[in-house]
Amino acid sequence: MAAQVAKPVPVETQHEDMIHDAQLDYYGKRLATCSSDKTIRIFNVVKGEAKGEPAILKGHTAPVWQLAWAHPSFGSILASCSYDGRVFIWKEVGQGQGKGSGGTCRTVNSIAWAPYDLGPILACASSDGKISVINFQNDGSTDASVFPAHGTGANAISWAPSVLSTPAASATKQPATSQANLTTQKRFVSAGSDNLVKIWAYEEEAKKWVEEEVIRGHEDWVRDVAWAPNIGLPGMYIASASQDKTVLIHTRPSPTSPWTSTQLLPSAPDSKDPHFPDAVWRVSWSLAGNILAVSCGDGKVSLWKEGVGRGWECVSDFSS
Repeated sequence: MAAQVAKPVPVETQHEDMIHDAQLDYYGKRLATCSSDKTIRIFNVVKGEAKGEPAILKGHTAPVWQLAWAHPSFGSILASCSYDGRVFIWKEVGQGQGKGSGGTCRTVNSIAWAPYDLGPILACASSDGKISVINFQNDGSTDASVFPAHGTGANAISWAPSVLSTPAASATKQPATSQANLTTQKRFVSAGSDNLVKIWAYEEEAKKWVEEEVIRGHEDWVRDVAWAPNIGLPGMYIASASQDKTVLIHTRPSPTSPWTSTQLLPSAPDSKDPHFPDAVWRVSWSLAGNILAVSCGDGKVSLWKEGVGRGWECVSDFSS
């Protein structure tokens, strides 16, 4: 049965060029948008609608590609990345005002904040193929780790949940109330123009990021990647979207299992052709991690859910 989708509410952003990203904050009270007009606009959201005049943030000198809100425990902080090669960190300093600071590298395509319990950590993917992981210290200083990830360009990045659920190691009888072991992990996944998806893990002893896994399957640039939130189950899910017009769901039932990939079938049940009508640009999981939104180059957004014994099914689609 098709999922019920609320009627879309248009927002007059007043941007003067193409909009590349739109992000709601943690509480859904603010909407930030960015554009090729080099600006960022922040709206107050009341009952699902943007109200009043936006706060306009200026500082980038080229199109702004992506935005990311930090967890509210760190304050009202927004990160932005741009074609100008800079990442800006914006902090609210007064009603409707923002203050930005930034660093420079090659064109930055994607940014993502780590889960808040890992601390204020921002990962950045750049067109020179490098990934930068920036730690923000309490004294205002930063500690950056930069390493090569994708030879022809890194396009997207997404953090794994900070808590990993693993089955109990002992096979002895346990009380009915016993649960799986919970361990902290510091991992993220990246996507590149080399057609690859890579998983990176932080080695505490060596104090460095290492390549843990390489996942193949796409035949063209991987445009986006998203690691599903964890709701306490041992399994892990990663979605990847590609220029080859396909979406792959990569799954791992347990930390010791290999990753397996499944193609979404947009024409099912009539056809098993895995190709969408156009290149697939973005994938995004729901907060519970059980519904995947897929944004295609033809302007349509589709919602997918894993059916019991039936694989992944499209439960709704609509024009964006």
